[in-house]
Amino acid sequence: MVNDEKMREDGIWLYCSNSAVRRASRQLGQLYEDAMGDTGLKGTQFSLLSQIARSGEPTLKSLAEAMVMDLSALGHTLKPLIRDGLVELMPDDKDRRAKRVGLTETGIEKQKDLTTRWQIAQDRFDKAFGKEKSEEMRRTLAFISSPEFAEAFNSDKKD
Repeated sequence: MVNDEKMREDGIWLYCSNSAVRRASRQLGQLYEDAMGDTGLKGTQFSLLSQIARSGEPTLKSLAEAMVMDLSALGHTLKPLIRDGLVELMPDDKDRRAKRVGLTETGIEKQKDLTTRWQIAQDRFDKAFGKEKSEEMRRTLAFISSPEFAEAFNSDKKD
């Protein structure tokens, strides 16, 4: 059992993986968004633009899975990007019930501009944290966000 006084002194993030990751995520989000400057986009929106660029024209479902988001949250995050003409929704050629999302010409240009700014932030992160540690951290976080980790985490749930 952790000493209550020690826990209050240290902060919950030293004892709870979820709190530690969320706290670090907020800090990194702020630092990276500062590096993005006055582009008007949040880090999550840049991540979406970049994932769409990497994926071509993914379905909403596959994009949500890649981003570890539910469809509702994805839709909420995409709305301002659609409104601002950065992304567009289109029906899937093979399954008209499915929707695909793609970058517009404006979205492609915005994503390229933001990638240049992101690279500066990424280089600063690697310098401050160490390139090898950064790569290892990203591999670890990729595993934590994988379906395999979720399955292992939930494997001993009581029914």
